[in-house]
Amino acid sequence: MGTRLLSEQLIKQYYPQLRYVRAHTSGRNAATLYVWNEDLELPERDADELKRFVDGYLPSYVCFQIKAYSMVQADRVPQVSELPDTVIQTALRRDLDRAGIEKAMNAMLANGGIAFSRYDYNTGILHFNVHTTDALTDIEQELIRKYLSEMIPLGSRCEISYS
Repeated sequence: MGTRLLSEQLIKQYYPQLRYVRAHTSGRNAATLYVWNEDLELPERDADELKRFVDGYLPSYVCFQIKAYSMVQADRVPQVSELPDTVIQTALRRDLDRAGIEKAMNAMLANGGIAFSRYDYNTGILHFNVHTTDALTDIEQELIRKYLSEMIPLGSRCEISYS
């Protein structure tokens, strides 16, 4: 599964001259890569090399677009915030699957659990159900959504039902 964090890590590993890298789901099976080098530029040569790399090493089911990092704000890409080590380590696993996502999320939910419900092919949305013994606050629900979004494949989104 190609998560945002794994994709960014691979790009930085193979292209160390690209100092700023941000991957963002921009639609169903679509993602945008925002990149800059140390000079705060995206040279055409780097963009071409990155496009070839994406075609060969990142998930083939995702249509990638490459833009200058300066477009992050104009495209209203959410800022990256601090994540628990559990989320980071899970998202960086190359063998991550549905069971791995559920296991990581369930370890963080003290009074409940999460289960995959279904995938809507038409919208690219993964549906999950969260069951808890206690009512969750809005902040807790937002954290669950944020953490889950980091562990699902780039090019897809998630919706969560609570009970």
